[in-house]
Amino acid sequence: MCGRYATTRESVDLAELFEALDESDGGVAVDYNVAPTDPVPIVRVADGARVLRVARWGLVPHWAPDARGAARMINARAETVITSTAYGPAFAHRRCLIPADGWYEWTKGPDGRQAHYLTSAGGDVLCFAGLYARWQDLLTCTILTTAAAGPLVAVHHRMPLLLPRSRWARWLDGPAGADLLEVPDESFLERIEIRPVGPAVGDVRNDGPGLVTPVRAPDEPPLTLF
Repeated sequence: MCGRYATTRESVDLAELFEALDESDGGVAVDYNVAPTDPVPIVRVADGARVLRVARWGLVPHWAPDARGAARMINARAETVITSTAYGPAFAHRRCLIPADGWYEWTKGPDGRQAHYLTSAGGDVLCFAGLYARWQDLLTCTILTTAAAGPLVAVHHRMPLLLPRSRWARWLDGPAGADLLEVPDESFLERIEIRPVGPAVGDVRNDGPGLVTPVRAPDEPPLTLF
């Protein structure tokens, strides 16, 4: 799953990277601890052009009586998204790219829970496959998840559906077929760093680059010079 992530690029950088018009109105914020219902940047197509907007994380279908269920709809399962009443229409017509620097997962060990930050080893922006919807005047989004693959199975059985740059255009504009839901090949996943980090990320009130500073995992032997 993906229940917490980081997005730390300015809107001007994201607009350039995704070749999008910046319509975020200054709403893109550096956030090392994005939590459900937080505002996040997304890239979607509007009137034939890519645009950068800010949406609230947690999809609210247009037919929902209210927005209270958004926190339960931060993730959509790739295995059922096509036929889902809640997510299917968005998959067919309202797909978006959700930029991120990395996401967090927790593992259980002999000394308790260990937080991990999963990020590009080369420092590149990651791109989650996303869907968006509009509920009244509120733009909302969700992140697709799929079964973990490659080295990422070590930290969780689910992972965000990651989109290499070569698949961005296809995700935004391609026909809504099952081929869109393919997991990246293992060579791509092997470039994801699994970084043990401190427990502070577990509190949504905490923010800042210190959350992604690497720490030694409890079961990892200390480094020595000899």
